[in-house]
Amino acid sequence: MIERVSSSPVRDLLALIDRPEVISFAGGLPAPELFDLDGLRAAFHQALCEPVGRRNLQYAPTEGNPELRALVAARMTGRGLPTTAADLLITTGSQQALTLVVTALLGPGAVVAVEEPTYLAALQCFRMAGARVVPVAGDEHGMIPEALEEVVRTERPTLLYLVPTFANPTGRTLPAERRAAIAALATAHDLWVVEDDPYGELRYRGSPIPALAIGAPDHVIHLGSFSKIGAPGLRLGWLRAPAALLRTLVIVKQAADLHTSTIDQAAAAIYLAATDLDAHVESLRTAYRARRDAMIAALPSTTPPGATWTDPDGGMFVWVTLPGGVDTAVLLSDALAHDVAYVPGAAFHATTPDHATLRLSFTTNTPEVITTGLARLAPVLRG
Repeated sequence: MIERVSSSPVRDLLALIDRPEVISFAGGLPAPELFDLDGLRAAFHQALCEPVGRRNLQYAPTEGNPELRALVAARMTGRGLPTTAADLLITTGSQQALTLVVTALLGPGAVVAVEEPTYLAALQCFRMAGARVVPVAGDEHGMIPEALEEVVRTERPTLLYLVPTFANPTGRTLPAERRAAIAALATAHDLWVVEDDPYGELRYRGSPIPALAIGAPDHVIHLGSFSKIGAPGLRLGWLRAPAALLRTLVIVKQAADLHTSTIDQAAAAIYLAATDLDAHVESLRTAYRARRDAMIAALPSTTPPGATWTDPDGGMFVWVTLPGGVDTAVLLSDALAHDVAYVPGAAFHATTPDHATLRLSFTTNTPEVITTGLARLAPVLRG
């Protein structure tokens, strides 16, 4: 089974572009200069001081640090998804949360429905489990509920995987009415839904849309992460699940790693209790909004006539589709020769790849660097 799982092209690409002269739009990375280094340093110092330091270096409950779970639950509730600490399992990043769900719910031959294109590490996870991945048609607003209903009727999937808010790789956001329709389908057909939400707080335009989990609380597993609003190096995520499934997921996590890093959880709890996280997130939004705007403004002169791209309300990504029979994987070597990088879009497709697509991430670089990088990319894409 493992031989059918390919390496992540994003991870492979990151290894190739580790040159300071390369302007990379490849990795979906938060801007390191915006990490709250002082706040996190102080939190780790406190977590390692007596009388709690030794306890924070000890084994701990699988479910996670009680204070951290309570703080995450309060934040989720404040964002419109009523949550208690008992609803949550702390995980080693939201990628582990997805892996635990796959282990608990899927076996070889199980069917997973996904939006096309979708997050490529999720595709890796499903293929590792031996599942069969079935794409569901979408448009500029994301997954089409009628297309999902047809897939449910004909393929009978066990699981639906979605990044409904500022999706990776497209940046698209599923409207409220489609979320309600998908939640109703999940309830009617006893379908598990994974609502992956790493980007939801990074909104630069418009109003928040209620989570899918509100419409189908007994069928939606909601994943969250500290990586995009805090720091990915902490590897802290969480999942919110119905009680019966949560008990199973706790057992699966016990078998995987006993518990997520105790000291990281303790420091995160101290940090969240002491920090105005809303103010920090607002500073991220301000910086990233300007970076998104710079990328959108430069794309008309970067791409050839007939190209299209998404204009996301938030998140990290712009999805570009080039005209004609171009293959962006072939163009990538020329881009690297011009000291600029992107991710070819084919790997994000579950079945039939669209070779004329590419993903650009705007969060890592300043507006000035984005403008320079896209100027380098223009002769590559325009020919």
